Amino acid sequence: MNSEMAYMLGMICGNGQIQRGTSETTISIEIPHKKLQTEDMNDVTIYVKASLTDIRGVLEPLIGSGISFIQNKTVTILSFSKPNSDYLIREILRFTGSAVSHENMRIHEDVFSFSASDKKQFLRGFCDVTGYIRRSNYFIDNYKHRVYIEIPQNWFMVVDVCNLLKSIDIPVQNIDWGHPNMRDGNLKKYNEGKPLFWKKEHQIKIFANEFLPIGFGVIHKNKALIDFAKELIDGFKQNGVEAAEITHRFYWDFDGKKKVKPPHPSEDDLFIPAEIRGTHYDSWKDIAKDLGYGK
Repeated sequence: MNSEMAYMLGMICGNGQIQRGTSETTISIEIPHKKLQTEDMNDVTIYVKASLTDIRGVLEPLIGSGISFIQNKTVTILSFSKPNSDYLIREILRFTGSAVSHENMRIHEDVFSFSASDKKQFLRGFCDVTGYIRRSNYFIDNYKHRVYIEIPQNWFMVVDVCNLLKSIDIPVQNIDWGHPNMRDGNLKKYNEGKPLFWKKEHQIKIFANEFLPIGFGVIHKNKALIDFAKELIDGFKQNGVEAAEITHRFYWDFDGKKKVKPPHPSEDDLFIPAEIRGTHYDSWKDIAKDLGYGK
């Protein structure tokens, strides 16, 4: 494995689509623009366009042919096509199996055997198309900034990403599951006549300083990450605490009080994986453990 391939596989697993034809396969990857302006009030599309120069430099030598880029205000789509017999396509299909979309992909078991450096490249590629850091993403105190990784529908990709992070000693601070007990734990939206409100993307949350070893390849995201990680570290220091003493902990390293939640009528919804369908949860940690992310 090389770092370029690891990065591209991460992008495909994060927000890719695979279209298999009789003689050719097309790979397309979306880079969403979550906001139209960066934290320093610049145009996101300009930063993404600049980042594409770096991304092109990583991918084109690997692909060996030009990459198509389409950009509008909300998304940048990069794509390429190659014959089905091409070695690169065969390798991509080996790592993605029969999946045709990020919505039903898993992280291949071989990725967990990558070097630490290549695991980070995979995660950087993944997070360049799924991750965000915004000033509003803090935890309780406004200096405790976090990276959000947003994964729609794919419950087991959440677990795979968390386990890959664990393998390089990066703890997850929280997972906001798209589960009725988590997204509508007090039935507020259900009682307002919005029974499906809870069907949202899953969000993996990581403290900014813990995410620094991975970083972003998209310029404006990485700039915000560096700035917010510094604010986080400085904020803890002002309170007489080393940041890592608080942020570098896995959920199984401490006991937290569970807030008991009322049963939700959608706990047996077919959107929920069979492994946990019909089970009531008071904590995101119990969902994580039951789906395979634990000590």
